[in-house]
Amino acid sequence: MKTKVGFKLGALVLGTTILASSLAGNSVSAAKAIGAGVADNFTAIWSRQQAEKVTLTKDNTAPEVNIDFDLVAPDQWVWDTWPLQNRDGSLANIKGYRVAFALVAPRTYGWGERHTHARIGMFYSKNGKDWVYAGVPYDENKAYGHMQWAGTAMLDENGKVHLFYTATTDMNAGGGKAWNEENWTSRAEQRIAKTTFDISADKNGVHLTNEGDHQIILQADGKYYETIQQFQNKGNIITAFRDPFFFRDPNTGKEYIIFEGQAGDNYAMKPENIGDEEYRRTHSVPDRAALYNGNIGIAEVLDHDVTKLKLLPPLVESIGTNHQLERPHVVVNGDEYYLFTISHTFTYAPGLTGPDGVYGFYGKGGLRADYKPMNGSGLVVANPASNPYQAYSWMVLPNQQVISFVNEPRDGNGNVKFGGTFNTTLKINLSGDKSEVGKEEQAGEIKPFGANR
Repeated sequence: MKTKVGFKLGALVLGTTILASSLAGNSVSAAKAIGAGVADNFTAIWSRQQAEKVTLTKDNTAPEVNIDFDLVAPDQWVWDTWPLQNRDGSLANIKGYRVAFALVAPRTYGWGERHTHARIGMFYSKNGKDWVYAGVPYDENKAYGHMQWAGTAMLDENGKVHLFYTATTDMNAGGGKAWNEENWTSRAEQRIAKTTFDISADKNGVHLTNEGDHQIILQADGKYYETIQQFQNKGNIITAFRDPFFFRDPNTGKEYIIFEGQAGDNYAMKPENIGDEEYRRTHSVPDRAALYNGNIGIAEVLDHDVTKLKLLPPLVESIGTNHQLERPHVVVNGDEYYLFTISHTFTYAPGLTGPDGVYGFYGKGGLRADYKPMNGSGLVVANPASNPYQAYSWMVLPNQQVISFVNEPRDGNGNVKFGGTFNTTLKINLSGDKSEVGKEEQAGEIKPFGANR
C-alpha cells in the first residue's frame, strides 16, 4: 500500500488565550556554565510552535508492518525491548550470544490487560535475528512493584549484569504488591529500581544466576518531577517517573540515569513553552494545555555500583505540548548528542496532534545542551497515516538501527490484529539535526554496534 506523504498533522485550535505577561518567566538564571554553553540547570524546551510543524513525509514514515508477522514467544505478549549493553554503550557479547530484554505477559491475559501483568523477560541469539525466549530471570516475589515496566541493562567490567526497571504499584499499597485494577492509571505510582546478576553462556544458551538484592534507586522529588500525590491534585492521563536508561557520557566519563518524568508541583507554562513572540500573538492556547507537563529527566550516578544518584533538572520539557516523553535514550557522535524519546497521538496537548512515533532532539557540546527538535518538529520515525498504531516503543541504537514491537496493525479490511512481538528493524540516517528512514532489516534484528563516541 502506498504511503501518504506530506500529510499535515499539526493543528490550531482556538481556546483561552494565555498572555505572555501572565506567565512565569524562565526559571533558568545565571549559573555555572558547562561545556555545551548552557547553564548546568538549563532545561531545553519542545514548544507548541515547534510541535505544530509535525508532518508525515517520506523521510520519517516507516514502512507498513507485514500483517503476517511471526511471534518471537508464542505464549507471551512481548513489547518494549532493549539490548544488553556494555558500560560504554556497545553491544554486549556473551561467548558469541547477544542478549535482549523485553516486557512480557502471558497471552492468557487480554491485550489491554498486559500492562498490569508486565514482567521483564530475557532473550538470547547467536546471530541477532533468531531469538530464544529464556523466561523471566528474576524472582517476582523479590522484585519491587506489582508489575515491572521498561528499563535498561548494563554489563559492567566485572561481568555483572545491572538490570534497571520501573517498579509500578498502587499508591495505596505502601510500596507493596497489593493491587486494585479499577481506575488503576490514577494510582500507578512509579519508582526506579535495579537488581544484578551473574551471566554465563554455554551450548544450552545464556543464563542469569546469583540474583542480587532489588533496590529502589530513584523516586520523584516533587520539585523537578511530579509525585503521585501531586498528580492526584490535578490529574491527567497517567503520571510518569519511569523508563530508566543507563548512560555513560563518552566525552566526560560521567554516568547518568535518564528517564521519563513530568514537571513537579510548582511548574508554570512559560512564554517559551508556547513559541516566539509573533507566534504567541497569533495563536491561542486551549484550556487544560498546561496540564500536559512531560519532561525528560536525569540523575547523576555517584557510585560505581549505580545505587547512589542525585536528581538534576530535566534535560527537556514539553509543558503545554505533550504529556509523555517515554523511554528516553541517547546516541552520541563526537560532540553531537541525539536525545530520543517516543510518544503517542493521545498524549499531545489540546490544539496539537502528531503520530505515534520516535521523536529526537539535537544538541552539541555536552549532554546538558540547548536541544532543538530534529527536522524542525522533532519527528524522526512515525507510523504511516494508513496504519497509525501498527508499531510502538522504538529505540535508536548507536549504529542507527531502530528496534520496536508490533502493536496494533490493521489488515486490508481495516481489522486490527494485536501484535506483541518484535517488529522489523529499521535503519535511519542521521546528519546533524536531520534524519531520514533508511532500509528495513529483519524482524528483531540487532547487529553488533560499538560504543558511543
